[in-house]
Amino acid sequence: MRLAKYLANAGIVSRRKAEALIAQGRVKVNGTPVLEKGYIITPGDKVELDGRIIEKEEKIYILLNKPPYYISSVIDPQGRPTVLDLLKNISQRVYPIGRLDYDTEGILLLSNDGEFTNLMTHPRYEINKTYHALVKGQVGEKALKILRNGVELEDGLTAPAQVKILNQLKDKTWLEIIIHEGKKRQIKRMCMAVGHPLISLKRIAIENLNLDGVPLGHYRFLTPEEVAVLKMRALNSRTKTNLPKS
Repeated sequence: MRLAKYLANAGIVSRRKAEALIAQGRVKVNGTPVLEKGYIITPGDKVELDGRIIEKEEKIYILLNKPPYYISSVIDPQGRPTVLDLLKNISQRVYPIGRLDYDTEGILLLSNDGEFTNLMTHPRYEINKTYHALVKGQVGEKALKILRNGVELEDGLTAPAQVKILNQLKDKTWLEIIIHEGKKRQIKRMCMAVGHPLISLKRIAIENLNLDGVPLGHYRFLTPEEVAVLKMRALNSRTKTNLPKS
């Protein structure tokens, strides 16, 4: 097994970050620093990161119904509560998969599986995330078309999104927005760009996963079948992306 994959499977970091740690000389195998990203380890090898022995952990996958005003991070320099504060009696070190903004609520996955995290977050795997957004004003066809075709933001054009009106009020609109990207504050910036500032936001689904039976602030573990389906969808999406054009 490649050393970077071993670190990712141990739930330490993603494979890409593992490669960076190896390049920095922070990883040792059997007491010797390794700088080769493609280094192959064998059963019985002792792997250390910054002097700490790294062993494989049991993989766990958590679905959390994140309340607003929690940080999607392991720690917060400002001392605000993080999503890890909502998890009880879990011995493994888990990390949020992607993030939800501080004031956003809804479905958030956490795991110690670096490879799974990469499948769920990298744009090339096109994992769909569904949001319900309450925005200011009545959203018209022009704004809908821009949202669906791609919005020009300061960090580039967003990928096409699936957007529909759920409820049109006098001075507000409920939208359902499905995206597979993860740009910083993407939904908020998309809505602002088309002239409809965001009032509130909730992520209600990630692919086939939803919040049924998980109250706000609570969580459950994913089943092996659910994990397998998510992995298959990610890998199938990548295969379709790489198909030659006819």
